[in-house]
Amino acid sequence: MRVCIGGGPVWRCVRVCCGRARWRVCVPACVRRLWAYAQLLARSLCFNTHTSCDTVNDTLFEPVFWLADRLTRLFGRVFVCMVIVLTSSIVLIAYLVLLPLVLRTYAPVWIVWHLCFGHWLIVMITFHYYKATCTPPGHPPQRKSELPFVSYCKKCVTPKPARTHHCGICNTCILKMDHHCPWLNNCVGHFNHRYFFSFCVVLTLGCVYCSISGRKLFIDAYNAMESSFQTPAPTFTLKDKLVNKSIIYMWVLTSTVAVALGGLTLWHAMLISRGETSIERHINKKERTRLAKRNRAYRNPFHYGWLNNWKHFLGVEKRSHWITRVLLPSGHPPFGDGFTWDVYPHRKHLVPV
Repeated sequence: MRVCIGGGPVWRCVRVCCGRARWRVCVPACVRRLWAYAQLLARSLCFNTHTSCDTVNDTLFEPVFWLADRLTRLFGRVFVCMVIVLTSSIVLIAYLVLLPLVLRTYAPVWIVWHLCFGHWLIVMITFHYYKATCTPPGHPPQRKSELPFVSYCKKCVTPKPARTHHCGICNTCILKMDHHCPWLNNCVGHFNHRYFFSFCVVLTLGCVYCSISGRKLFIDAYNAMESSFQTPAPTFTLKDKLVNKSIIYMWVLTSTVAVALGGLTLWHAMLISRGETSIERHINKKERTRLAKRNRAYRNPFHYGWLNNWKHFLGVEKRSHWITRVLLPSGHPPFGDGFTWDVYPHRKHLVPV
């Protein structure tokens, strides 16, 4: 037994065949990386005496976050195609089904209103979605520079200016990062935040407009579809069935999106009024709690007052910009370069109230 299993020639032969060099050759690189990653997670749980419950939870859920980031990056283009297909289907139904009904039944004044407002919505939705998707959110310089920074990114190994955060999906730092939007396949940051919010606003308006204006048509189409189960069933042509199903599909989709996207839009409107992003909302909440225990008050240094926050966010410098830059498509850049920010006490009014 000692010769075969212990330190004998058989055991030495096994060690030679399954040595470290041979083991590395046989095991795929992806498996070795996952094993090294699991060892790193295990060691991080016992990193130091300051390890808390939050650190342990973050470490344990790190594989889940990693998988979610990879799936979001993988299916980003699929989500963009879904937005384009669903929006195009609603526009197609509006032109082929609703527009002929409007031209036959509505008064000339209402016809002009629906044509102008509907086409304004189509232009605004298309413009802002394209700009939000294709505009880079902004990244800090990769090379050494003289720009001020407040921290250092351990993943990018570069300095991070104020309000900059690392995106695990894009695998880079984003200036004034709000969140990563899978429906845009892009991060929402300093240079495309306005496009994202404007797209949410006009798309919500468009869904509410279709839901309200098509409510009576939806009820009629639904009753017609229900009557097909009666005895004897009324006769409907193939065209009538397609029209009824198209109206039901449009109303259900637009009503659902109006409720879901409307809530998201209101949430972002509240954040903009307070001069913070989605990430800064959580950071500021923790700071308020921490300072409240010390009987101190925390004030957001980037909160300039709700009106000035909106002017700063929308890029309004004079009163005419409320029309040319807000109500009409505009590709003007945001204030600042995303690297430096004015602090509250030194911020002046952009436009007289």
